[in-house]
Amino acid sequence: MTRKLPFNTIENLRDFGDYAGAHRHMKKGVLFRSAHQAEASDEELEALAALGLSLIVDLRRPGERERAPSRRWKNFAAEVIANDHPEDGEDPWQKFMASGTITSETMRDYMLTYYDRAPHDPRHVDAYSRWFDRLGATEGATLVHCAAGKDRTGILCALTHHIAGVHPDDIMADYLLTNDEERFERRIPLMAAHVEELTGKAPDRAAMRTALGVEADYLHRAFAAMKDQHGSIDGYLREVLGVDDARRAAVERRILV
Repeated sequence: MTRKLPFNTIENLRDFGDYAGAHRHMKKGVLFRSAHQAEASDEELEALAALGLSLIVDLRRPGERERAPSRRWKNFAAEVIANDHPEDGEDPWQKFMASGTITSETMRDYMLTYYDRAPHDPRHVDAYSRWFDRLGATEGATLVHCAAGKDRTGILCALTHHIAGVHPDDIMADYLLTNDEERFERRIPLMAAHVEELTGKAPDRAAMRTALGVEADYLHRAFAAMKDQHGSIDGYLREVLGVDDARRAAVERRILV
């Protein structure tokens, strides 16, 4: 099946439901994920509205939201989860880009370290826990997004799949759908120009390809961090995100047929 929706100005938009769970199937048309909507055309905003979104979680930092405010459709009424935790210094990604040589290898090392820390980042913990709290208590379709819709979004969608009982192979396959070569071809020159403007350094194509993509090892590292500190992914969900039996049951009722 084709999971990606035919949108051009809202990138990486796809349905991450409709997978087989351990005992029940995930609903289709309820769970969507994407990159930001700051560049959305009027036409695609209307198409997004037609999905019936009632809940959106914006995982971006306050500075990211300021630089690229989300565009909204007419009569927008969806609940938005975002947080305004004070910026703790310079944006880590921008700091990395400005700090040294940007190659595919250094970018990959940065991403691995990022995923080691991401599950316990207070900003993520706040947004992730609020997502699971509200997901089980709302009607209508939902949307998870960050800037590119791949890392912060990828972890949260994978956790949602885990609660649904989706097989690990399917969880990983969905995560890796971000690796769209057509999108890479379109975005690499734009991203390289942005990085050069930001840092004064011209990154090579391989580095930008790594920056725009994801690898299985990244998600494995996030899951390993959860298991190392909490014994299991379920332990992380319970101890860090507050997904107790009642909240989990509410989420299951919401997303499973």
